[in-house]
Amino acid sequence: MKRILFPTDFSETANNAFVYALEMAKHLGAEFIVLHVYDSPNLTYEGCPSSIASIYETIELKNFENFKDQIPYLRKIAEQHHFESVKMSHVLRRGNLVKIIKEIAEAENIDLIVMGTHGASGLKEVFLGSNTGFVITQVPTTLLCVPIEAKYDKIKHICFTTLFKGEDKKALLEVLTIAKKFHAKVKCLTVKTSNSKLTYEHIEKWQSDFKKEPVEFFVIPNDNIKKTINDFLVQQEIDVLAMLTHKRNLIEELFTQSLTQKLSFQSKTPISVLHEK
Repeated sequence: MKRILFPTDFSETANNAFVYALEMAKHLGAEFIVLHVYDSPNLTYEGCPSSIASIYETIELKNFENFKDQIPYLRKIAEQHHFESVKMSHVLRRGNLVKIIKEIAEAENIDLIVMGTHGASGLKEVFLGSNTGFVITQVPTTLLCVPIEAKYDKIKHICFTTLFKGEDKKALLEVLTIAKKFHAKVKCLTVKTSNSKLTYEHIEKWQSDFKKEPVEFFVIPNDNIKKTINDFLVQQEIDVLAMLTHKRNLIEELFTQSLTQKLSFQSKTPISVLHEK
């Protein structure tokens, strides 16, 4: 993993995620791009097109000045957390956020995108129509969503949810690569429902395949998948929840309104969303 993209609006939420981006860059030996995207209003004035141009120039200048002013503050955050050595570049673009993220991810061979989210209520929107949700569905790059309530300490335990499918194995290898950089342990969680066709022979095969890796497998019989995952995150002191997205099925279920009212993990635990390859 060599390149990280960090889109920011310079909010408190984004600055909190910035620390995670710095940590990831440090441990993974990666450089990262700080991206700020702004959108210009659609102005029409038939009488004086030169006035329109002048207004756009003013907007462009204002955004540039704001961007320029924020860069020293980001560097100050990096210095406070002793990340002066992390190589950063800064990009200011005008247009559609998701479109530009996709363009840069492809052009710059981005391996990881780090974005901040707005806690319990915001995380519902993360997967159900927000910019982050659109990034998940439109940009095939691993995404780390960091809630504002998440405070970085040290990544020691990563939970990876799996149904022991072929594509899950590739995703687990990706998670293990990152975990090793942090000297962290991966805890694979499978919630075995009453109608599951999963066999213990299949599970034992995976355990054998990964016996030399820093991974532990947990198979919990329960029909309440969401509550089981939540309880596991709390009991096992999980620092990052990693999930392979299958067209947002389980991920979307996890962030319905009813769940955000009952559970608390989603306001504290960063979520890494991986894509099928």
